[in-house]
Amino acid sequence: MSDGVPPRELLADAAARLADAGVASPRVDAELLLAHLLGIHRGRLLLLDDVPPAVVHEYDALVARRAAREPLQHLTGVAHFRRVELAVGPGVFVPRPETELLAGWAIERAGEVAGRTPVVVDLCTGSGAIAKAVADEVPSARVVAVELDPAAARWAARNLSGTGVDLRVGDMATAADDLAGGVDVVVCNPPYIPLEAWESVALEARDHDPELALFSGADGLEAMRVLEATASRLLRRGGYVGAEHAEVQHEAAPAVFGATGRWLEVRDHRDLAGRARFLTARLG
Repeated sequence: MSDGVPPRELLADAAARLADAGVASPRVDAELLLAHLLGIHRGRLLLLDDVPPAVVHEYDALVARRAAREPLQHLTGVAHFRRVELAVGPGVFVPRPETELLAGWAIERAGEVAGRTPVVVDLCTGSGAIAKAVADEVPSARVVAVELDPAAARWAARNLSGTGVDLRVGDMATAADDLAGGVDVVVCNPPYIPLEAWESVALEARDHDPELALFSGADGLEAMRVLEATASRLLRRGGYVGAEHAEVQHEAAPAVFGATGRWLEVRDHRDLAGRARFLTARLG
């Protein structure tokens, strides 16, 4: 007779604990944590008869950490982004699924470049998510990634190893200046949270993501202004820039670009949930 616990029972208990702790997706997180420990796809969990006692003990500890709002990806060590897998942990911003839309837009623009090698610059690369996705889906592209935070850059270096991406540790405003006038696409997921909004930030982000990746001055648009000026120098005439922003910045963020008179086709885009998510513009 087994001393193990049926997975249905284990998952139901874990999901209830996570829901009580305010975790946004308690059942999914409960399943992903157990699948991680067992080394199987979460779709196979309910095919198991029971979970061994040693794993039950480990699982209890992981669920407790998730209930304390430690990011799921820190517990599994992995984040999935489009077709690529990323190593993540303390010291780097965990890429969000919503950002896949911005990456997809950059991939489409790079794929439209004909007759020469497309050049894509990913500013504020963090874990290297967007840069790695572009390199994966547009293998002909020259991809440059820039990250200021040394801790985040170490994660990016790990994730971009072997991809051909040129990772540069430095300031987004200057690290790619040698490419001025020769870039086809500049893409960026900058920090965009106003300092005054600190208390409203989800605990997973506020307590575990680096502040440099979250906050951007009193109005949250400090980095966006740097991006606008930088992209205007880096891009070829007719080149594209795309940048993520907060939902409430659906007018203010595009206005940073519209106000300068340098940009055409300044547009805002919504994510799959209908929330304003990122802006794009073309250099005039």
